[in-house]
Amino acid sequence: MKFTAVKKGLALVAGLAMLSSLAACGGSGSSSDSSKSGEKTELTVWAWEPTLKGVVKEFEAQNPNIKVKLQNVGTNTKEYTALDNAIQAGSGAPDVAQVEYYAIPQYAIGKHLMDITDKTSGYEGFYTPGTWSSVQWDSKVYGLPMDSGPMAFFYNKDVFDKAGVDATQIKSWDDYYEAAKKIKATGSYITSDSGDAGFYDSMVWLAGGHPFKTSADGKNVTLNLTGDENAKAFTEFWQKMISEGLVDTKTAGWSEDWFKAMIDGSIASLLSGAWMPANLANSAAGGAGKWRVAPMPTRDGKTTDAENGGSSLGIISSTKKADAAYKFIEFANHDSKGISIRVKGGAFPADTKTMKSSDFLNTTTVKNSDGKDVDYFGGQKYNEVLAKAADSVSTGYQFLPFEVYARGKYGDFVGKSFTGSDKLSDGIAAWQADMSSYAKGQGFEVK
Repeated sequence: MKFTAVKKGLALVAGLAMLSSLAACGGSGSSSDSSKSGEKTELTVWAWEPTLKGVVKEFEAQNPNIKVKLQNVGTNTKEYTALDNAIQAGSGAPDVAQVEYYAIPQYAIGKHLMDITDKTSGYEGFYTPGTWSSVQWDSKVYGLPMDSGPMAFFYNKDVFDKAGVDATQIKSWDDYYEAAKKIKATGSYITSDSGDAGFYDSMVWLAGGHPFKTSADGKNVTLNLTGDENAKAFTEFWQKMISEGLVDTKTAGWSEDWFKAMIDGSIASLLSGAWMPANLANSAAGGAGKWRVAPMPTRDGKTTDAENGGSSLGIISSTKKADAAYKFIEFANHDSKGISIRVKGGAFPADTKTMKSSDFLNTTTVKNSDGKDVDYFGGQKYNEVLAKAADSVSTGYQFLPFEVYARGKYGDFVGKSFTGSDKLSDGIAAWQADMSSYAKGQGFEVK
């Protein structure tokens, strides 16, 4: 699932409220669970992932004593706002929620996600390195990976051929820069960015940056975007791309015009998560057959990758139905049948078994929302590239315990950098200063 730009003014139960569980949240969910005795149990699950509809149907067939009430209360930040409000009110929270990897720390530190470490012994090898690392905080597990978003280089082969560029030979950022100049000479942009915090985070991760660090107890936060050498390297590289007019900074990501640009070739490639194929097949259908997938260009040309999106299913600590809740997330994200339903519906898997299967690796078509197979990548076995990307994701990158807030403020401070008014480094510094001020105001000790 993509990282979308978060909205301004998001009300968070953060800071000091994150450092200790709210009394209204209850305990660990170990109270009586009617699913044990065979009585009817109704689970409330908040999630926006459409493939879960098929999962619920099969789960209920296998577990007739459990009824799942699947509710889409909004994608990403809209859901988090509703969840924060329910936690603060002490009522109305779901039993299970879809939580993106970047939001896990804030809910784990606040003890609003149940620690399921004791139930997941031996699961490490089941999931890809990046996704398994992303559901953990302080060596404890707070959810099961649902999908993943290792980054890949999606490109319009027709435009690249016109420019005389072989995208498969673009290994480093220097290669990418030289290709961008040739693409620009044909009248197209190699990519677009009008200020996407999730993209910036992922590219810093790709560069080997570790600008954020939070102590195990959640009290101390380090912010070092302006001092981390790898973070600075990406900021400087992207500034060069923007300054030389090699990036389309006017077309807003995920807008109708953005997808039109992918169809007509004016935006010739994307550096994005592995969940992108279904989005292209549905929203830029006119580009079918023109696009291909290649590994990410990296700072030094060496193979590595980063996550750009992806979600987990976590159990909310206030639930009184912990056993039934775990049974559901286990089926959806760890059982072969549940995983198969979601992958066939277009989700990109988080488990290594699926990624190694011949059916997955030999796929050449993308299933659109109508259930039709679209030859979007010209017969390429694109999942071979995406599976290698997933296996190459570096681990150890940390998100902030108030990442949702931080991403919501990115555009306020970095937006002018994409119009040429300010340098990107100045915007990043101002963003960091705001995060520092916010963190201190919420009771964190900041370095």
